[in-house]
Amino acid sequence: MSNNTVSLHRVLKASPEKVYRAFTEPLAIASWLPPYGFLCTVHEMTVALGGSFKMSFHNFSTSNGHSFGGKYLEVTPNEFLKYTDQFDDPNLPGEMITSVWLKKTLVGTEIKITQEGIPSAIPVEMCYLGWQESLEKLAKLVEPEIPDA
Repeated sequence: MSNNTVSLHRVLKASPEKVYRAFTEPLAIASWLPPYGFLCTVHEMTVALGGSFKMSFHNFSTSNGHSFGGKYLEVTPNEFLKYTDQFDDPNLPGEMITSVWLKKTLVGTEIKITQEGIPSAIPVEMCYLGWQESLEKLAKLVEPEIPDA
């Protein structure tokens, strides 16, 4: 981890198509992106080059929250997403860039994520821990194969 960047790497037992859907469907991303103890509301999400999104995270313990949004800079379905993130709170200035690579493997999907430009008010280690929790939740969403009855 550098001063304001986190990098994560996992292998998930799910297809790149299923993992990509978890990043691009509002109901899905709301279920796994917020770290434990937070809820997410997706206000807007248009996954396309130049498209945008707006979300809020709500701390379930304190009922406080923060909102953020961004634009999609690159979109290659089932392979790559690159988007900006900017908090609405002026105390968390700057624009973050998040890149997500998905690569088909023998057992599923290799996922690599980098998030750059994390505001200095956010300890990078806390951001990294939050991403680790989110990726645990992502695995629990995409790895089960549940047939329709």
